Amino acid sequence: MKQIFFILILAVGLQFASAKDAVPLADDPVTEQRLISISEEMRCLVCQNESLAGSRSDLANDLRAEIRTLIREGKTDDQIRSFMVERYGDFVLYRPPVKPITWLLWIGPFVILAFGIAGLLIYLRRRNALVAPKTLTTDDNKKIDDLLNAIASDDRDKKA
Repeated sequence: MKQIFFILILAVGLQFASAKDAVPLADDPVTEQRLISISEEMRCLVCQNESLAGSRSDLANDLRAEIRTLIREGKTDDQIRSFMVERYGDFVLYRPPVKPITWLLWIGPFVILAFGIAGLLIYLRRRNALVAPKTLTTDDNKKIDDLLNAIASDDRDKKA
């Protein structure tokens, strides 16, 4: 039993002994800072809800490596963005430019909201039109008054 415990402790200790420090992704911190600022403005094409900087998918890692290479080649931020847009389309940008191709992205949510409100108003008007207004007769008013008086007298009796 002691031997199994000793082997287990030795195996765990060897795991920690073989751990290595993380290798920096870029030798130049300025390059890495530019990479982060550019990739935060881009969408991960796999995750679609994360920025390229925050995603850990394989494609995001490849795209960050591509951006890093373009930075080392001396490309400007705008050149890098245009390269990514040419390759992957305007969808890669979190804030795509307003142009005829992207009008649906910019205006679509408001159009859907307007149609929803219009549909709701039409539904409510039709529903209200189906319910005919009813006027109460004097007999109906008398019955209501008698019921209210009966309830009021019951409440007084309970309190007394």
